[in-house]
Amino acid sequence: MGNKCRLIACEEAWTIPEVAAELQKVARSPTQSLDKLLVKGIYDADHDTSGYGKMNFLNGLLDVEEQRLPQMDEYGVDMHLLTLTAPGVQMFDADTATELAALANDRLAEICAKRPTRFAGLGSFAPHSPKRAAKEVERVMGELKLNGLIVNGHTNGDYFDDYRFWPIFEAAEALDATIYIHPRGPSDTLKGPLQDYAMDSAMWGYGVEVGTNMLRMMASGLFDRFPKLRICVGHMGEMVPYFIWRINFMNSRAQKVGRAPKTERSMEEYFRDNFVFTTSGVEDPLALRYAIDRMGIDNVIWAIDYPYQPMKPAVDFIENFACTDAERHALCHGNAERVFHIAPE
Repeated sequence: MGNKCRLIACEEAWTIPEVAAELQKVARSPTQSLDKLLVKGIYDADHDTSGYGKMNFLNGLLDVEEQRLPQMDEYGVDMHLLTLTAPGVQMFDADTATELAALANDRLAEICAKRPTRFAGLGSFAPHSPKRAAKEVERVMGELKLNGLIVNGHTNGDYFDDYRFWPIFEAAEALDATIYIHPRGPSDTLKGPLQDYAMDSAMWGYGVEVGTNMLRMMASGLFDRFPKLRICVGHMGEMVPYFIWRINFMNSRAQKVGRAPKTERSMEEYFRDNFVFTTSGVEDPLALRYAIDRMGIDNVIWAIDYPYQPMKPAVDFIENFACTDAERHALCHGNAERVFHIAPE
C-alpha cells in the first residue's frame, strides 16, 4: 500500500453500564418490539435463546481501553468514532431516554478528551422529546465538543419525515452537525415477514428499516426545509445506492400523478447532496467500487462496525481495495475529518 494512510473507523459501537442495565429491563419486559431479540441476546445473555449472547458483544461494547485500544494498535487503526450502540435510548420512556442520553454523552466526552487522537464521538439524544433533544444537540456540539450525532431509526414507529422532529433537524443544520442514522429492528408496521430465518436484523431487516426512513425523508421534501442538513448511514448506504436510479424514476412518476408531493430536487439529488454513507459491515470490493463511481468519492467513508464485525478483515479490506491514492485518503480519513469535524493529522 505504500505509505501508511490514517485510518479513522466511523461506526464503532460503544455503551455505558447504565444504558445496558436499562436495556436488560427492556429484555425482560413484555414488549413485542423486534429489537427484543438482539437486546435480550446482548443484555440478558443468561436467559438468551437467540445466540447473540454467545458472541459476548457486551464486553466489547463496554470496553474502550483493555480490548479495543490494543486491537486498534495491532491492526493500525488510528481512531474510532464511537457511537452509542443501537437501539440507543429509543426503547425507553422520554424522560429516562433524555437522562441516559445526556449521561452517555458526558462519558463519551470524557473518553474523547482523555485520548483525543484515538477517539472521537457522536452524541445521542431522545427523539421522542424533540425540544429537549434539540437542546442536547446544542450541548453535544458546543459544551461537549463532540463530532456529530447518532440516532437509531424509527422512534415508537415514527420516522423522521414527521414534522415533530423538525426542532432536532433545525439545531443540527445550524451547527453543521451530521446525524448518523443507525438501524434498529423494523417497526411494528414493517416487521411481519422479517421475523423468521434471522431476517430481523443485519441480514435484511436493518437495511429495510433505515432505507425506508431515508426514502421517507427524501420524498417528503424534508431537505427542502433543511437544505444543508447532512445525514450519514452505514452498511454501504443501506441498499439505496444500488436502487437509486429506480427510486428516482418512480418518484418522479409518482409526483406527476399526485401520489407524492412536489419537491425542489430529485431523489438522487437529495441522496448526493444530503447523505453520506459508510462501509460498515460490508467488505465487498465490487459494492464499494460501484458506490464510489455512482455516488461520488466524497460521499463514502470507511468503517468497521466493531465489535459486531472484527477489526482485521475490515482493515485488510480497505488496505487491499484497488483505488487511487486520492480515493484511499478520502475513504480512510479525509471524508471523516470533513463530515465529523475531526482534526487532520
